[in-house]
Amino acid sequence: MAALTAALTLVATGCGAITSDGGETESQTHSVEDGFHVGLLLPDLYTARYEAFDYPYFEAALEEQCPNCELSYANADGDVDEQQTQAQAMLTDGVDILVLDAVDAAAAAGTVNEAKSQGVPVLAYDRLAEGGVDTYISFDNHRVGQVQAESLIGAMEEEGTAGEGQIVMINGSPTDPNAGDFKAGAHEIFEGQVEIGQEYDTPDWSPEEATSQMEGAITSLGVDEIVGVYAANDGMASGAIAALRSAGVSVADLPPVTGQDAELAAIQRIIADEQYMTVYKAIQPQAELAVAATMALATGEEVEAGEYEITEMEDGGGTAVQAILLEPVAITKDNIGDTVVSDGYYTIEEICTSDYEDTEFCQEAL
Repeated sequence: MAALTAALTLVATGCGAITSDGGETESQTHSVEDGFHVGLLLPDLYTARYEAFDYPYFEAALEEQCPNCELSYANADGDVDEQQTQAQAMLTDGVDILVLDAVDAAAAAGTVNEAKSQGVPVLAYDRLAEGGVDTYISFDNHRVGQVQAESLIGAMEEEGTAGEGQIVMINGSPTDPNAGDFKAGAHEIFEGQVEIGQEYDTPDWSPEEATSQMEGAITSLGVDEIVGVYAANDGMASGAIAALRSAGVSVADLPPVTGQDAELAAIQRIIADEQYMTVYKAIQPQAELAVAATMALATGEEVEAGEYEITEMEDGGGTAVQAILLEPVAITKDNIGDTVVSDGYYTIEEICTSDYEDTEFCQEAL
């Protein structure tokens, strides 16, 4: 955090000029002292993190580091066309920089190109939009998939079921490039170690669709043959678990199920032995780093990464962009206190509601 604060300080008095990748229009530069107009576009409401954490963390960091800045915010609720409309409205309203978490990375190229034609820099947040954004800030998504797969294999080894049955893979939305990275990372670990009985890509990360997919896998494979479930995020993990429970599987007999995003409901499922793990991505540092990059891009300064490394990666259209990738962490029942609780993500009281107060975790924590 000290390194991040230093990075924020470095962009506090920027001036100079930056030019879009296409070179067509020179961006206007601004000062932190005078403030500028920031547009923040997030993708959906069914992933709990965006409204609960990303938006408030970003808003708080911007207010602290640039008190005179104005923030416009919109959430597309999973609608590609709505996000494009929201972005166009912000550009028409005169935002000086767009921070974009795209519903559909390929479709977002139009928004990115329109912003660049107006000299407005674009910061891709959490998902890498196409079109040649100025900077991308997220987690190492390939590593996320590896962490999930490694955890699932470890759980099956603990239960003595590794190599005895098949797993079901419920991947994320095919329009989200992160989902492809998660999937690739997981396959890299699974190859030669597990048998994948059924695999699905899940439109819009829908928990309801994940339930239907899991029901299909149960019908196809037989519930007793399923020894593990790779679910790419917590919402879909909940859908997979619901399908297994509806098929008559008791909590004690549930196969290990992965997740991602450390949603409160997922943490509660973990302490109740319904879900094995989730991936914790510390959103506050991500949002604060995004604010630091926002200030740098708007003021014409170089983006500073603090303790993190600036690397380069290609978007789906083949354009190379600078990227800052944070490290994901696997959460199981053993390290909840050392991660989401110690970081202030959730309190013990929020986790240990009346439905969970009798769990071993809550008995020890309360």
